[in-house]
Amino acid sequence: MTATTARPPMTARRASRRKLTTPDYQALGAFRLALRRFLAFSEAGARALGLTPQQHQALLAIRAHAGLKAMSVGELAESLLIKNHSALGLVDRLVERGLLVRAAAPHDRRRVALTLTEAGAQALETISRNNLGKLKSTIPVFTDLLQALEQLDLPSPREVEASRGRKGRPRPQA
Repeated sequence: MTATTARPPMTARRASRRKLTTPDYQALGAFRLALRRFLAFSEAGARALGLTPQQHQALLAIRAHAGLKAMSVGELAESLLIKNHSALGLVDRLVERGLLVRAAAPHDRRRVALTLTEAGAQALETISRNNLGKLKSTIPVFTDLLQALEQLDLPSPREVEASRGRKGRPRPQA
């Protein structure tokens, strides 16, 4: 990368950033509200089928898993941002309800592979269809937010990471 194509350091770019405007805050606020409404809608859809929101999230994570092998309990914990023992309890409850099958992986007997049952897949599809319809209705909110984002000079995720010190705290500026 040449000097002319490299981005200036984050501190040098700060001065060129414009102040956030009322429409920027309105777009961000509308997006946050849309997220909260969507989550409430999704949680209500899960409860209507007798599932907790976390059980629904587990079914979705397992079905959406892109790995070559079936998802493991550890991968589920990582996906849901919970501890391994919490994921194990969640899996136990889904197995008891007949929504999930847990079996030793054929290639590695120490690994527990998770697979949806037909009942689990049907419950997930019902909730997911409703959720996708709800998301489709929020397209204008996403469009407004994207337009606001295009107007901003924001740091890249790498720049944000580099500007942070230990434990995710911002480094003091000199």
